[in-house]
Amino acid sequence: MAGSGKEAARHWQYAELPGVDLLRARYIRKTFVRHTHENFVIAAIADGVEVFHHRGADQYAGAGALALVNPDTTHTGRAGVPEGWRYGAVYPSPQVVAEIAAETTLIRGTPGFVSPVLDDPRTVQLVHRVLRATEDGNALAADTLLRLTVTRLLRLNGGPLPQREVRTAGARIAARARAALEERMAGPPTLEKLAADLGTSPFALLRAFRDAYGMPPHTWLTDARVRQARRLLDAGTTPAEAAVAVGFTDQPHLNRHFTRIVGVPPGAYRRERKNVQDARGRLLLPSEAWQNRQLSQTYAPRTTGRPMPPSSGTPSA
Repeated sequence: MAGSGKEAARHWQYAELPGVDLLRARYIRKTFVRHTHENFVIAAIADGVEVFHHRGADQYAGAGALALVNPDTTHTGRAGVPEGWRYGAVYPSPQVVAEIAAETTLIRGTPGFVSPVLDDPRTVQLVHRVLRATEDGNALAADTLLRLTVTRLLRLNGGPLPQREVRTAGARIAARARAALEERMAGPPTLEKLAADLGTSPFALLRAFRDAYGMPPHTWLTDARVRQARRLLDAGTTPAEAAVAVGFTDQPHLNRHFTRIVGVPPGAYRRERKNVQDARGRLLLPSEAWQNRQLSQTYAPRTTGRPMPPSSGTPSA
């Protein structure tokens, strides 16, 4: 695998692509705990292998493949080979994907991905070209390439997402427990107290919650706290303030869980958001130009080894 053997990651936004998060990363020992995303995950593997637990089974995505996760779907992440994995990812919101699907596909209902892994080097190229376009400040190319990427993935691997219907008593109890935890995020009750408030037993609540959301209540709460912390950081709140607001004991407590779910520390995450806010009306911050060129060179997909098919028919970034 190309690189220096060190882990590195950048998680950012581009003002000209609203509703989309962006990531470049190289991980070796990194392990993502069970978590969910509000947005879609489109991760293009450039080198190595990523393994992620998804829908009850381990999924393997190697170079030239994409790891695809629908919103609110529990999954993990870790290296599948000793040298780790290197990838670029875009995280479009459900609204962005729905708008593209309505214009370019015949999918009825809420669009999503059918398979969690797709071997398609051409789309891997498109994802990395989206990232390079944002780093170059090329808004037209970034928007165009993102739409081509999502359209291609939906045509190759898309379909309507199943509707979640709360039918059973257990599912209804799990939904009520989730609502209670959301309301009391900073000071949640014990499992026993929560179960008593809902008129059930602790173990019955635990089983129902795990069946409904793929994780026990305490794991879900940590994930929800990190989500809320991200919203606060996006709005300019400091990591220390965000930690207290969502119920973590202090900033180091937030740092530990945030990094295990998002992939970067909250301080680095907030700096990128602040850069986007400060750069409204500008396409590229001059102070980041050198860093962006280095990241582009470091994380661009390899051009040797496994051949990549030509990207004919797509505009050049």
